[in-house]
Amino acid sequence: MSGKKISFNNTRLIISAGFVGQILKDKPHIVFSGRSNVGKSTLINKIVNQHKLARTSSSPGKTITINFYETDRVFYLVDLPGYGYARRADTDRKKWSDLVEGYFKENAKQQSPLINLVVQLVDLKVGATNDDLQMIDYMNNLEIPYIIVATKADKLNKTQREENLNKLKSQNPDCVIIPFSSLSGEGVNETRSAIVNNIK
Repeated sequence: MSGKKISFNNTRLIISAGFVGQILKDKPHIVFSGRSNVGKSTLINKIVNQHKLARTSSSPGKTITINFYETDRVFYLVDLPGYGYARRADTDRKKWSDLVEGYFKENAKQQSPLINLVVQLVDLKVGATNDDLQMIDYMNNLEIPYIIVATKADKLNKTQREENLNKLKSQNPDCVIIPFSSLSGEGVNETRSAIVNNIK
């Protein structure tokens, strides 16, 4: 996207969609994906420079909606419900699967894809879990562009950080990987730039 400076501060929640029929289709989508407790809400709040726009749930894995945040009336930041929460009931797992798969299927139906970019979050301290790798494979198969934001980068010492980043890079050699720290703000500007550069 060129010629327009985006004001990320001008972001507001439009809808928390619990059904595929509620998916908004009038603007491009920048999607945030990751497991429960990986820090999606924290990253979104940092990007839009608001403390409480995206709320963290007191019950991880219980909130199963797709949240649409309109940014500067140009595009949506689309927050998918977190995956991989072990204590989630089977009925909740099915609801998550139906909603998220329905969302990606709806994207594939469009003449011009809604999804311009997926921001895939991976906990740098934990590394890519099987659920993360499955999600990445899913996006590769669908040929959906994505970057990886490695959250909680401040929770490792320098040696561990480099080792874990190198492992992530070896698993995803063609992918942009951005370390992120909620404490220092590292990675926020790089993520904003990646978003703006991928808006069509």
